[in-house]
Amino acid sequence: MIQEGERAPAFEAEIQDGSKVALGDWLSQGPLVLYFYPKDFTPG
Repeated sequence: MIQEGERAPAFEAEIQDGSKVALGDWLSQGPLVLYFYPKDFTPG
């Protein structure tokens, strides 16, 4: 598990339109905050 303040590992994810984005693509544009939340309509 990643702890608060640690660097995120390099990863690629699919977004709503089906295209893929990589963490490195966003980091090259400046600081980035990642926020993860539970799936909609699930407890938690």
